[in-house]
Amino acid sequence: MPDPKLKTLFLLDQKIHFLNHGSFGAVPRPVFAAWRRWQRRLEQQPVRFLSRDLEGLLAGVRQDLALEFGAEPEDILLVPNVTYGVNLVARSLALEPGDEVLASDQEYGACDLIWARVCAARGAHYCRQPLPFPATAEGVLADALWSGVTPRTRLIFLSLVTSPTAIRLPVEEICRRARTRGIAVLVDGAHGPGQIPLNLDGLGADYFTGNLHKWAMAPRGAAFLHVRRDRQEALHPLIVSWGDANGSSAGLAARLQWAGTDDPTALLAVPAALEFASRNDWATVRRQCSRLLAEVLDEVAHFTGLPALHRPGAAFPLQMGAALLPPDTDAALLKRRLYDEYRVEVPIIEWSGRILLRVSIQGYNDSKDGQALVAGLKALL
Repeated sequence: MPDPKLKTLFLLDQKIHFLNHGSFGAVPRPVFAAWRRWQRRLEQQPVRFLSRDLEGLLAGVRQDLALEFGAEPEDILLVPNVTYGVNLVARSLALEPGDEVLASDQEYGACDLIWARVCAARGAHYCRQPLPFPATAEGVLADALWSGVTPRTRLIFLSLVTSPTAIRLPVEEICRRARTRGIAVLVDGAHGPGQIPLNLDGLGADYFTGNLHKWAMAPRGAAFLHVRRDRQEALHPLIVSWGDANGSSAGLAARLQWAGTDDPTALLAVPAALEFASRNDWATVRRQCSRLLAEVLDEVAHFTGLPALHRPGAAFPLQMGAALLPPDTDAALLKRRLYDEYRVEVPIIEWSGRILLRVSIQGYNDSKDGQALVAGLKALL
């Protein structure tokens, strides 16, 4: 069980049973305070801050991320969110008519849309490979996705943890196989940083983009794109600005970091978020959250009589998981009534003809939150 005192370290309304950390995250009080200090410093002297100080400050953030996630700072680009990172890669990839981009059928909708648009514009094909559901062993998942590879496959796009179904995909194995075939891999790691220990250099992906505003607990507007060194010159900015004058060999940050005047303070608060997690032994907190999540999902599955979707004893236990709800459930109505009548904030998703309840457990949650959810489901279903 997470330490009850952790609840007081977040700004969340304590009258709400907040079980939706996976959507937009929640910022701890010390991180919020650091964020505000950076905003105040920016306002005290905007010209000095943005023109003279910012480059070095952002370099420090990249250094901290490199140490945290097993990478080199030169291979990290700071971006506002994963959707931006996926767009940057998709719009830079030199696709030709007949080429294929392969993904699973469980990818995040906005990113699906990106690839569908880019492929259609270039005469390429976006192929969504069905995966076994409910989830089975990682080897079966890897084989199922790999069966969609053809001689025309140029890139594989897949999530580290899927958004609608909250399943951990075997990205390491897919990266290993893809490398032997010369196929590029882009990993949507939106739910990775802060939830799953990462070694980006060891992962083997050509591109990995991860949000820091979710499980890493930084402010919204903080994310990164990690790019293998030999892929960097081929990336083109989504917004042409001063960095583009530095030339294609200038490096990721020099060419792509500056996209015009913006507020960079969310990114500058990232080190405070990493320090907060370290100071509060978040590795232990994650394990406690995972156990509480399993208890909640098991209780929901027992009540509904539907198969459990999470895999007990998985190599990487998660803080986010999904449960099946009866197929005749009105998802929008149930979500609204859970909030209005039981003060439970939790997403209910219609996906591939199924109704899924996606539960997130973070350090501020306790058994009362799970009990409120189960009580509401029993009453309303």
